[in-house]
Amino acid sequence: MKRLYIAFFVSILLQSCSSDLLNTSPESTKVTANFYQDQEQLEQGVNAVYASLQYNGQYQLAMPAIGEIPSDNTFDEVPANDSFTYGEFDFFTIQPNNSLLAEAWKDHYVGIQQANIVLNRIGGISMDQTLKNTRTGEMRFLRALMYFDLVRIFGNVPLVTKETTNVNEYFGQGRTPVETIYDFIESELKESIALLPAAASQKGRVTKGAALGILGKVLISRNKFTEALPYLKQLETLGYSLLSDPSAIFNPANKNNAEIIFDVQFTSGLNGNTEGSQAYQMFSPSGFVSGAKGHNLPTKEVYGLFASSDLRRDAFVGLTPNGVPYSKKLVKTSNAVADGGSNIVVLRLADVYLLMAECYAKGNDYVNANTYLNKIKTRAGISTVNMTNQQLLLDEIALERRKELVGEGHRWFDLVRTGKAVSVMTQYFQNTPGYNTAVIKEYNLLMPVPQSQINTDPAIKQNPGY
Repeated sequence: MKRLYIAFFVSILLQSCSSDLLNTSPESTKVTANFYQDQEQLEQGVNAVYASLQYNGQYQLAMPAIGEIPSDNTFDEVPANDSFTYGEFDFFTIQPNNSLLAEAWKDHYVGIQQANIVLNRIGGISMDQTLKNTRTGEMRFLRALMYFDLVRIFGNVPLVTKETTNVNEYFGQGRTPVETIYDFIESELKESIALLPAAASQKGRVTKGAALGILGKVLISRNKFTEALPYLKQLETLGYSLLSDPSAIFNPANKNNAEIIFDVQFTSGLNGNTEGSQAYQMFSPSGFVSGAKGHNLPTKEVYGLFASSDLRRDAFVGLTPNGVPYSKKLVKTSNAVADGGSNIVVLRLADVYLLMAECYAKGNDYVNANTYLNKIKTRAGISTVNMTNQQLLLDEIALERRKELVGEGHRWFDLVRTGKAVSVMTQYFQNTPGYNTAVIKEYNLLMPVPQSQINTDPAIKQNPGY
């Protein structure tokens, strides 16, 4: 029986998808038992964990798509492209054999296993202690981020926290409860905060700010608003700032700007145009550029939410000559359409400010809630508010999150964590032409476990409803 797809490899091979920021280069396949003998080799292992974020099943395609298409923010213009893989998310006809979900499971566990290997070996490597602490913090953060993604997509998933040298060690363990996984994520992020530097030594490296922000988001996902706020507030002391011009945030010439807290790096034109991202090709309207697939496009509804005076509308969303919305957060940077150079933003300051506004609103601190909400409105060039009704204020914050973060992979997870996914999507289907057959049920709040995992290990059970 093949057990590869569980990704708990007997000896996972070092995978090095290179990234210019981390100075990696294609390496010969190395069995880990004979590797990690010195600092140089360890650094290659660290870079391989960063590289896993670039995989299709992580931030190249899966997280932006799964975080948006099931919501009212984006839609699939051409569902038949790519064997209905993306269209299934649009209509909630998602099948356990969906290839994007299979990649999401596999690619996250590849990154987790690689992080486990580095964390297991780093103690025995002779290197500067400060650097060792930093690398340890990076690995703990990235592993926690990957588990956060997995638990939001699938719910219970196997929790593997040490290097796996024998696949049978985890075969048959089944899935770990969500709360246990969240406890682990919180612990890892808190550990990483103490280890990480405030500023990155290289663009794209994890910093203390990234750990603070993601921990805040994790706590909010568990309805721990009071506990989340102090972590989010610490970000204000670390030098991040909102850019005055929304169009500058995603300009490829302005990568890693003062608003970006953590993003996944992509660069066009390297190694025969193989190091860029497919996102621009996959998430552009069909016929808009050669080879575009028409997946994950902004809906006409979300485009219509922007006032004409809102600077974000034309900065974030464009219209084709046929009136089809498309994301301006992804930019064509190469003649090779599948070699995109736009980074994928995981966390930026606008997201944090809106989370802070939500925390304050939940705590009935309307002065601060309005203050942080209005930071986003003021930058957008639209009227500020002074709201004192908690529910109306929370609704306004949710609306600004929807507009500000459109296409960045947050809307679906926001709907799920706030308990609004079924009601919002049911109304959207009723009001939007072409969705008369679409139905969302409570079980759709989690995605199906890939059938390949269940076939491989019967102890891994399917989510209800699939």
